[in-house]
Amino acid sequence: MAEKDIVYSSVIKYKGVFLFSDFYDFCYDWIISEIDPNVFNEKNYVEKINGNKKTIEIEWEADKKLTDYYKYQLKAKIKVSIEKNTEINQDGRKIRVDNGEVKVAVKSALIKDYQNRFENAAFLKLWRSIYEKWITPSMVNEFEGKVVGDSEEFLSQVKAYLDLEGKR
Repeated sequence: MAEKDIVYSSVIKYKGVFLFSDFYDFCYDWIISEIDPNVFNEKNYVEKINGNKKTIEIEWEADKKLTDYYKYQLKAKIKVSIEKNTEINQDGRKIRVDNGEVKVAVKSALIKDYQNRFENAAFLKLWRSIYEKWITPSMVNEFEGKVVGDSEEFLSQVKAYLDLEGKR
């Protein structure tokens, strides 16, 4: 059975003006370009409207193969609460933007033996324990660093995007 080790978990919050459709496209494009478009899954997208307030909840999951034995999985939960639309002037023209809050939570894991190749026989399980204990510890540290780096990069790009949007 594949073993999943959570190596990164963090949350960012933003309150201000932004354009949700552009924000969604930015986050989606970043994950597709940095991870793998073939293993991206939008697990949940719920939009609720209550009076003037709109709440959007999104769950994404993306996997990236590192080797035939290791891969990592990035899970992002995005919650957007839009209180009202606002008009701003940009380059002499009026644009409607959203005013509200954004919360982005990322949890990433390193997955070992994701193809379950070492689960068929006791002899293979022994080889798996030897492989993980004596052969790959330095690779695991390197892969964990990659997982943390990609996850932090995603959150920092999202934060930078929202900060720039808020300064229009």
